[in-house]
Amino acid sequence: MSTKDARMLASQNIVIILCGNKKDLDADREVTFLEASRFAQENELMFLETSALTGENVEEAFVQCARKILNKIESGELDPERMGSGIQYGDAALRQLRSPRRAQAPSAQECGC
Repeated sequence: MSTKDARMLASQNIVIILCGNKKDLDADREVTFLEASRFAQENELMFLETSALTGENVEEAFVQCARKILNKIESGELDPERMGSGIQYGDAALRQLRSPRRAQAPSAQECGC
């Protein structure tokens, strides 16, 4: 599947990260950092080299991906409330806290005071 296919089937705003694995095996490298980096740039992908053996950049890949998704939500590019966006808040309480439609202060009954 190509990145174009993924964007067509999922969303134009999908966040895709290319992880070059086995970074710890530099001598056995088949794709240079520059080649992978160029490919990622040409296809509008995030890119990191990772190593499951050493743990290098494994967590960072998830953190960067999550940060990019959050930035897209905050900029209005992605809307978790929109059906088919591919994302949603996991906790109903968070949806209420983050919802821009909730401009008024909660009543005494709602806040649990």
